[in-house]
Amino acid sequence: MSQSAYSKLENRYNRLGLLGEAGDVLHWDSAAIMPAGAAKARGEQIAELKAISHNLIIAPDTSDLIDAASQQSDLNQWQQSNLNLIRHHWTRATAIPEDLVVALSKACSECEAVWRDARAKNDFKRVLPYMETVLELIKQSGTAVAEKLNLPLYDALLGEFEPGARSAEIDPVFDDLTDWFPNFLDDVLAAQDARPAIRIPKGPFAIDVQRELGIKFMDALGFDFNYGRLDISLHPFCGGTPDDVRITTRYDEDDFTSALMGVLHETGHAMYERGLPIDYRRQPVGNALGMSMHESQSLLVEMQVCRSSEFLEYAAPLAKKAFNGTGSAWGADNLYRLYTKVERGFIRVDADEVTYPAHVILRYQLEKALINGEMKLADLPQAWNKKMQDMLGITPPTDTLGCMQDIHWYDGAWGYFPTYTLGAMTAAQIFQAASQAKPAINAGIPKGDFKPLMAWLRSNIHSSGSLMPASELLTKTTGHTLDPSVFKDHLKRRYLP
Repeated sequence: MSQSAYSKLENRYNRLGLLGEAGDVLHWDSAAIMPAGAAKARGEQIAELKAISHNLIIAPDTSDLIDAASQQSDLNQWQQSNLNLIRHHWTRATAIPEDLVVALSKACSECEAVWRDARAKNDFKRVLPYMETVLELIKQSGTAVAEKLNLPLYDALLGEFEPGARSAEIDPVFDDLTDWFPNFLDDVLAAQDARPAIRIPKGPFAIDVQRELGIKFMDALGFDFNYGRLDISLHPFCGGTPDDVRITTRYDEDDFTSALMGVLHETGHAMYERGLPIDYRRQPVGNALGMSMHESQSLLVEMQVCRSSEFLEYAAPLAKKAFNGTGSAWGADNLYRLYTKVERGFIRVDADEVTYPAHVILRYQLEKALINGEMKLADLPQAWNKKMQDMLGITPPTDTLGCMQDIHWYDGAWGYFPTYTLGAMTAAQIFQAASQAKPAINAGIPKGDFKPLMAWLRSNIHSSGSLMPASELLTKTTGHTLDPSVFKDHLKRRYLP
C-alpha cells in the first residue's frame, strides 16, 4: 500500500527533526564546552545541517505533497494542524535561498565566537563588523519572508519566534507598561526602604555546593536526569531536544542566588520541552508554541513559584544546610525579601521581576530601530546607555554591562526579545488559573511538592504542543486572552502588600 501524501510529509519532517536535534546539540556544545579554536569548524557543521534541512523543506515535490494532503479526508485534528504548520514553514523557507541560509548561519557562529572574547574584554568595536554582517543578512532574510507573507520587516522576524504576533499589537501593551512602570517602581523602592534591612548571607559559596543544591531543586520540580543535564556556560540557557534537554548556568562564589534562580528558570523551559506530545516528536505540531509560551513556563517556575514566600519556606532550610549557614540571614522571611529585592541593575538575567520588563522593552525598541534602519549599529552603545538612563535611571559603566551582555543579537536572534515580557504576562495569567483550578498547587509548594503544578501544566499547556494558536490555548486554559492587568495585579500584591 502506497503512502499518503500526508504520511510522506510526516516522514520528511521526522528527518528534519533529527537534523534539527543534531544542530541543537552541536550548538549547545559550542556554547558550553567546545574549545575556542574549534568554533569555525563547528560553525561550518551547523551551517551544513541547516542547508540540508532547508533543502528538504523546499524540495520540488513538497508543494505537491501539501496540496495532495490538503485533499485527504482522513486527517484528525492533530494531523490537520500539523499540515497547516508545514505549509507555513514551507512558505517561509521558500522565500529564502540556500546560500543566504548558509551565509547567515556561518556569520552567526563567527559573530558569537568573537562576542565571547570581546564581551570579556569590553571591546564592542572588535565585534561590531561581525555584528554588522549578521544584521545585514538578517535584514535580507527577513525582507524575503516579509515580501512573501506581506508583512512588515520586523513582524517577519518576530514570527520566527512568536508565530502570528504583530508589533502593532505589542506596541500599545509595552507603551502602557512604560507609562505605568516609573511611578510603580518608585513606590516599590520606597516601600522596600521602609522595611528592615535585608541581611545578606555570607560566602564564599562553593560552586560544587551551589550545583548540588540546584540539582536538588531541579529534581524536586520533576526534571529527569535520564534525559538531560546541567552544565556551565557564559550565558544561562536551555537547549537540546525534548529527549536530551541541556541546561546551563553561571556561578558566582560570592552570590549563590543568581545561579540558583538561573537554574530554576531554565528548568521551567526544560519541563515544557519534556512535556511536549510524544506522539508528534519532530513534527511542527509537536513543537513548543512560540517563545512567549516557552518563556511563560520558565518565568512561571522562577518568578511565580520560586520567588514566592511559600517556596522559601521549603527552600530556606535546604540552602542553610547546604552552605552551613548560621543566623537570621538564612531565615525564610529574610531570604524571601532577598529574592524579591528590587533594584535598578544593569544585567537583564539578574533583574528582579519589577524592573525586568524595562530591560526587555529597551531591547525591543532598539532592535526595531536597527532593523528598520532608523539607527546605525555603531551607535548602539550610546543609544543603549541613554535608554537605560531614561527607563531605569542608571548608565552602564561598560559595554559589557550594557549592549554586549546578551548573546541574542550576536547569535542572530532578532525579534526574540519581546517574548520575554509577553511570557511574564502569560505566566501570571496561567499560574492564576492553575491555582484557582487546583488548590493543591499552592498547598504543595511550601512542602516542596510540585507534582500538582507540573501535572496541571502538562495536561493543560505542555501536552498541547502547537495544536492551536497561543491566544486560543491561553483562552482555553484561563478563560480569556492575554490580559496585562493580571501581571500588574500580581506585582502589586507581591511588592506593595
